[in-house]
Amino acid sequence: MKLQSVLEFLTLNARWLAAGGVLTFLSSFGQTFFISVFAGEIREAFELSHGEWGGLYSLGTMVSAGVMVWAGAATDFFRVRLLGPLILAGLVVACLVMGLNTWVWALPISVFLLRFFGQGMSSHLAMVAMARWFTATRGKALSIATLGFAVGEALLPLAFVTAMLHVHWQTLWILSAGICAIGIPILILLLRHERTPQSLAKSNASTGMEGRHWTRAEALRHPLFWTLIPAILGPSAFVTALFFHQVHLAEVKGWSHIQLVSLFPVYTVAGIVAMLTTGWALDRFGTTRLMPFFMLPFVIAFLSFALGNSLPLALIGFVFLGLSSGAIATLIPAFWADFYGTAHIGAIKALATAVMVLGSAIGPAITGALIDFGIGFEAQLIGVAIYFIVISALTAWGVRRAAQTL
Repeated sequence: MKLQSVLEFLTLNARWLAAGGVLTFLSSFGQTFFISVFAGEIREAFELSHGEWGGLYSLGTMVSAGVMVWAGAATDFFRVRLLGPLILAGLVVACLVMGLNTWVWALPISVFLLRFFGQGMSSHLAMVAMARWFTATRGKALSIATLGFAVGEALLPLAFVTAMLHVHWQTLWILSAGICAIGIPILILLLRHERTPQSLAKSNASTGMEGRHWTRAEALRHPLFWTLIPAILGPSAFVTALFFHQVHLAEVKGWSHIQLVSLFPVYTVAGIVAMLTTGWALDRFGTTRLMPFFMLPFVIAFLSFALGNSLPLALIGFVFLGLSSGAIATLIPAFWADFYGTAHIGAIKALATAVMVLGSAIGPAITGALIDFGIGFEAQLIGVAIYFIVISALTAWGVRRAAQTL
């Protein structure tokens, strides 16, 4: 795509792309890479082991996944400019609850609110909006909107780890609530005029397999959906586990926490490159050709973390982790729209998002329990690399088979 056409695309669609970016950036406060920054402080304050904290975290996250199944479908019926501010208001409350909580029994409630309004609904709404608002340029729109994830990953962990040297960790959650609150009037201003009114969603929708729109019930009866479940579950489970146990990983490797966190921007830059490249490739080649390959960099990433003991090898790991993570952020939302159509994409993607959230609950719980049982985190990561090799082959088979009906 020529520079002039790129600038024209950005200029004409700036407010809607920016709205997607605001939602994806603010979702950071409910993402594992941010919450896990406080893992050491939370375990110390509430006297929890790795497995206990992982269990409580997973409990709140699993409840969030269950609620997402029905709540995410609301994006098929309500305008983004109505849902967006409500979701961000919920995220403000979630940050305040974490910042003010003093009871261990309330931790799963705090986690649930953060995961549901942050990781779940904020990111879900942004991706559904991009997939529905844009058709021919869907890849580029998704890749630009997902830059909010990348900015959050690059700035927030390092900033808050540094801030914790001087400010109490719960005070920083109050600050987070303030940041989310600022996002509400910004989002309202950006969406004064919504690009495609929700009432016109069906008339502007693009079809999927067999040239029709699939409902969620129909998608559940189609084998492709179940073939893709491991590809949705795995990245969420194991990337979440890696970030969730970042303090533990640094201890095992003999690094300081801030040394490890200082590499996060490398992960972010790699993710940005992958997002933008995947967005361009999507519009040019389509999802069918790209789906078999997006998880292969994960294999190199997890082997680097498992077998390497030096920070340069960790840097390599973050590069390849970012390449796959960035590709997923752009590719998977486009996949649902391309194969199942956009008329019911909110409901279908809500189910996929629930699976993703469920994966992010399973990962920390299983890995934390295995650590408590004496199975090293490094050994676990070798098994994760093998998992991604197998799942890449399964995804390639399922997508190519279903592509015959497009």
